[in-house]
Amino acid sequence: MTEIAPDAAASARRTPVWLTVTIAGLFGLFYAYAVWNALSFLISQASGPLGLNGLGWFVLLLPVIFPFLAFGGAFALGYRRPAHHLFLALLTGLAVVAVFWLDIVAYAAVAGASLLG
Repeated sequence: MTEIAPDAAASARRTPVWLTVTIAGLFGLFYAYAVWNALSFLISQASGPLGLNGLGWFVLLLPVIFPFLAFGGAFALGYRRPAHHLFLALLTGLAVVAVFWLDIVAYAAVAGASLLG
């Protein structure tokens, strides 16, 4: 006779909510720092003597918005998985945000005149 195996999803242990909130909260601080840094750069460039043109606003608003999207995507991928998967998803998202920020800074350094009005 065959034995009925318990459902794999029911037998799997869920990550405690406090651990998920702690991991997401700590990573949220790093993502918030990325947003704050991008917003500071945007304000400093916009308040300069020449201001920004349309391309400048578009390019410098992207790093303000992107960390929110990356955090949301990483959290959506990892919140129902074990804690270390959530940690790795948020860490990967933060690394992508950092690379994107470095790309924006490099572009602003090399082609900064095209961003000014």
